[in-house]
Amino acid sequence: MSLKRMVLVVAVLWCALITLLHLKLNLRVQFFGSKLAAETTQKFRVGFLPVTCHLTCPVTDFINKQMAGDGFFEPIRFNGWPELKEAYLSGYMPATFLLAPLAMALREQGVPVKIVYLGHRDGTAMMVHKDSQIYRIEDLKGKTVAVPNRYSNQRLLIFKALKERGMSIKDINMVEMPPPDMPVALRSRAVDAVTSGEPFMGQTELDGYGRVLYLTKDVWPNFISCVLVVSDDAIKNRRADVQRLVDGIAQSGKWLDQTMDHRMEASEFVAKNYYSQDPRLLRFVLSKPPDRVKYTNLAPLKKDFEEIQALAIEAGIMQGTVHFEDYVDTSFVKDDNAIQPYAWEGTKPTNQ
Repeated sequence: MSLKRMVLVVAVLWCALITLLHLKLNLRVQFFGSKLAAETTQKFRVGFLPVTCHLTCPVTDFINKQMAGDGFFEPIRFNGWPELKEAYLSGYMPATFLLAPLAMALREQGVPVKIVYLGHRDGTAMMVHKDSQIYRIEDLKGKTVAVPNRYSNQRLLIFKALKERGMSIKDINMVEMPPPDMPVALRSRAVDAVTSGEPFMGQTELDGYGRVLYLTKDVWPNFISCVLVVSDDAIKNRRADVQRLVDGIAQSGKWLDQTMDHRMEASEFVAKNYYSQDPRLLRFVLSKPPDRVKYTNLAPLKKDFEEIQALAIEAGIMQGTVHFEDYVDTSFVKDDNAIQPYAWEGTKPTNQ
């Protein structure tokens, strides 16, 4: 073999080795055994954003680490909806929290996704500048309102609220904006009103320049913002992991709603270890008022999703070609009332 050919062979083999090592070490690709065997050796990944809609995800992880020494799934934090959605669609994680209308629309578009539980109920507000002349929903006419996403339930809530007052979505100027950017936009008066999941709405109130126009509990009681979704493959091949995840999320929600002390405890460990936020934000939105956000009664109900779908069709973001049974799997919650909160009382503060 000539020296030139030998060098070429060695270069090819070296590149192949580097590629295999990258696939094995960084992407966790298994080269021996079935794909299913490889998947079951990986910790179950769950995507979330640093919002109260997804609070039960880090709470479940933290409590299990305290009680058992390790979490049974891997929470993956994202900072915005586009990257979270793309990561889920790429198959990077089998489960994630998503906007309810977005999950429904994805199923309609052929994405094999199923809703298995809710993130919370209520937990959303519309904020206006404290010095504005906006005191009623009717006063939004001609104003610029920021929403998180075209497929957000906050957008549908505005659609519903305007319709009930004889108005149209065309009566306002609606813009899409990442929730973390909303407080600055309101403070600078770049927009007239903002609405998204907490704690970003509470931040405007806590910092003194925002005023509540409405809390969703007063406009659309038991409002649903986000849902926990899993892939069809996960339901088929990792059902035990999905069941454990749903049970844990449900237990965390009931633990949060059990006492205000639990909410304040969660505000500290979630803000510091998962959200990278000032704990005062979560303390504020989880207590002012206490029913601003609720984490019980989170089993997906047909009547709730049929109401969302009807609004989504009217708003033009769904076609109505799928039904509740197509995008929801209720088999993981046989009796939501039978689920008990985690038996964990938190870390007790020590006196210095």
